[in-house]
Amino acid sequence: MAKKTVSYSQFSLYANCPRRWKLDYIDGLRKYEQNINTCFGSAFHKTVQDYLQVLYFQSVKEADALDLPDMLKQALFDEYKESLTKNGGVHYSTPQELSEFYLDGEAILKYFQRHRRVYFSTKDTELVGIEIPLNAPIINNIDFNGFIDVVIKTKSTGRYKVFDIKTSTQGWNKYQKADQTKTAQLILYKEFYAKQLGVDPEMIDVEYLIVRRKINENSDFPLKRIQTFIPASGKPTRNKIGKMFIDFVQTAFTEEGVYNTEAVYPAIACSACKYCPYAKEEVLCPKKERLKKDKDE
Repeated sequence: MAKKTVSYSQFSLYANCPRRWKLDYIDGLRKYEQNINTCFGSAFHKTVQDYLQVLYFQSVKEADALDLPDMLKQALFDEYKESLTKNGGVHYSTPQELSEFYLDGEAILKYFQRHRRVYFSTKDTELVGIEIPLNAPIINNIDFNGFIDVVIKTKSTGRYKVFDIKTSTQGWNKYQKADQTKTAQLILYKEFYAKQLGVDPEMIDVEYLIVRRKINENSDFPLKRIQTFIPASGKPTRNKIGKMFIDFVQTAFTEEGVYNTEAVYPAIACSACKYCPYAKEEVLCPKKERLKKDKDE
């Protein structure tokens, strides 16, 4: 029997709405969806990751000589072309919108180059890898799969730092930072990467780099183009997130490691419904059956 794999995105989807997870995976209704945000995110990741490889594997001088906006433009073109093919040749953006996203990205990259040392110092550090694959057995013939954006190691201490780059319109607010489902990605990555390396999880630090496309000019204080966020990732937090993750796996899969078609998968009414492809499908997700999230969540 082929093993099933789960990812953070599956866990996040389930945590926000078990019904949507069921419709996507058990019922097999998930469709390829592309939009300008995911296209831009992929292109931006590639640009920064290519820069970091030159920075650490060649030299600071060569990295600083790179034309990052031009690299982003090419990456954006390539990503859009590839996703257009997957999308059946149907355009999902316009030249005007693509231009707007490119100009936003150009502003972010110029800021990044000016302040690079704040985020990625070359002193006493080495680049361990880019897009590092994670593959770890969980339970019941289920494996966890994922990819880490960037891993840096401090030579003198042996400590690792795992980065995840998030592209965002205006950054994360306090509610997003407090949402453990949203921040669980790096907690899970820390735990599984520690097992993969064979090191104590306490030797691994985690950090989100959240890049803002838009800056609120009316903000009470100056906003940076790159917002950093370090979620709590100590043992109590890892245990809590780990339990949530295992609960998901044990509910969604049987002991034999196949989808559990007998479990109850309630629909959750929340702000994400407006982005859900099943929101208007009364047969698949009747409005009267949708449960409201607790206010404290």
